[in-house]
Amino acid sequence: MARKPELQKADETAAALGQFAEMVQDTEMTAPSRKRVLATIAEMKDALHTLERSIDPVRLPAAFFDPSEPRLIGHFVALALLSQERNPLESIAPFYGAGVYAIYYTGPADIYAPISGTETPIYVGKADPPTGAKTVVEQETKLFARLSEHRKNIEKVQGINLRDFECRALAVQSGYQAAAENHLIRLFWPIWNNETKILFGIGKHGDAATTRANNKSPWDTMHPGRKWAAGNPEAKSADDIRTDVAEHFRTKPMFRTTEDVFRAFAQGIRQADRLDPDDETEMDDEADEIR
Repeated sequence: MARKPELQKADETAAALGQFAEMVQDTEMTAPSRKRVLATIAEMKDALHTLERSIDPVRLPAAFFDPSEPRLIGHFVALALLSQERNPLESIAPFYGAGVYAIYYTGPADIYAPISGTETPIYVGKADPPTGAKTVVEQETKLFARLSEHRKNIEKVQGINLRDFECRALAVQSGYQAAAENHLIRLFWPIWNNETKILFGIGKHGDAATTRANNKSPWDTMHPGRKWAAGNPEAKSADDIRTDVAEHFRTKPMFRTTEDVFRAFAQGIRQADRLDPDDETEMDDEADEIR
């Protein structure tokens, strides 16, 4: 009985691949040749994986939940933070721990009207633990110190009042704070965070001569009062900053209630654990390592 053509072609391809492997291993290649061969191998791997998925009658699941996935860890730590009670920033007392925090505005300033009293933070951040810290006590009071620094800066300036700020804080196991902060920034795009590139500068220090010689940050332009920044030239006018802030609030999602936030988190988790067929090879490789 004649062999089925697809089986014969599979054997021929496997034999050709073996010959190719022997030739490549026995050949002294130049750097350009090696680069091209590696690129071709990568293309063949992708093509074979695509072929494998197309002829496998068993479909992949729509999602694969991996609790160790860094993106999901960031989601869950951030979600735990937003489940904490909001407290007045002016009345926080010393506490142990490093981790993540969020600051909220509740006041009457027109520039912040779209987020005042909502669940959209004006600033989020992290406080890293000392190297080697394993317990919450060994993390020292890093979160409290960071929030206290922001509290002192707000007290010094004009246009905002400390009593109009609230905060959430969450001490987390050392190493998880960065992923959580990244997720919080991507979700909320807080107007005071550097990553938003509009009204940044609250965390800027004036204790170095190079800093004192820099342009005034947008935050110091809108909220004058820090003595070291008083004589610095403005990089952008207050009117331009107000225009940028208004455009930011017009184009970015606003989270008015906790329900809005939790819906966004649920959507983010669904996207984070959605299984891409291209990821299956990585999963197989990890399983082989475990075995």
